[in-house]
Amino acid sequence: MLKGRLGLETARIPHSDRHGLIWLERGELCVIDGCLNFMAGKDSHTPHILQVPHQAVSMILLGPGSSVTHDALRLLARHGTLMAAVGVDGVRTYTAPPLMPDRSDVARRQAELWGSPRRRISVARHMYAMRLGEVLPHRDLDTLRGIEGSRVKTIYRLMADKYGIEWNGRHYDRENPNATDIPNQAINHAATAVQAAAAIAVQSLAAIPQLGFIHEDSGQAFVLDIADLYRDTITLQIAFSVAKNVVVGDDTSIDRLVRREASVVFRKQSVISSMIDKIKLVLRTEELDVSSSDSDA
Repeated sequence: MLKGRLGLETARIPHSDRHGLIWLERGELCVIDGCLNFMAGKDSHTPHILQVPHQAVSMILLGPGSSVTHDALRLLARHGTLMAAVGVDGVRTYTAPPLMPDRSDVARRQAELWGSPRRRISVARHMYAMRLGEVLPHRDLDTLRGIEGSRVKTIYRLMADKYGIEWNGRHYDRENPNATDIPNQAINHAATAVQAAAAIAVQSLAAIPQLGFIHEDSGQAFVLDIADLYRDTITLQIAFSVAKNVVVGDDTSIDRLVRREASVVFRKQSVISSMIDKIKLVLRTEELDVSSSDSDA
């Protein structure tokens, strides 16, 4: 019935070219004249209507006091734009449909590499080389993990010295994450933010989150693999910067400070776009392009 409306039924911008998230709250997400709009202050005499560029963003975060029409959901689904219902300040996410690009080449390539023990350890060594700046000669995963763990401890100390933060080691209590000291709390929140960015990058390429090359048990193993590539340059930068602000007297909650800092860093350094490029590099997708060209020839 709606085929042909504004020519939008065939338009779809790749998520790698979109602008990330848009936050809306206290209004109605609806469709007016074939376009997505957000009507704020609907019950007042002067409602404010904002046209939403749904094809130019990857996800709409719908905050408290908001509703969405059936027609809006249809439009979002057709153009691959996600929607999540979130709590105050985005602290809770209540629903988020999976991002499902219409492709399988990256997933098949990942499964091919993961399924071969020799190629799997080769990918793991490549990822460690990307992090550590050198190719380690070892081919045992536990040995590589031990070397990486030792170097991470050194990086923690160096980052603490750089930001003038007292550092007593990495501690994390899963049962009570707020029981740790300020820098450890900041690292926990920053790691969560970076993992969320990695999840977006993994899903945008339709890679398989469960098939990690370094992490194994988690259902987000590959997401954790990609997030770890940014631990030194992004996660710890955010965490220790926030910890310093708290130490000098900022009484804003640590999780809020981390979210604010992460949003600035992600935007300035194009973190998600960079992660997408790293995933392609890790999975050597250029080999797919070459083989495809050869078969076409």
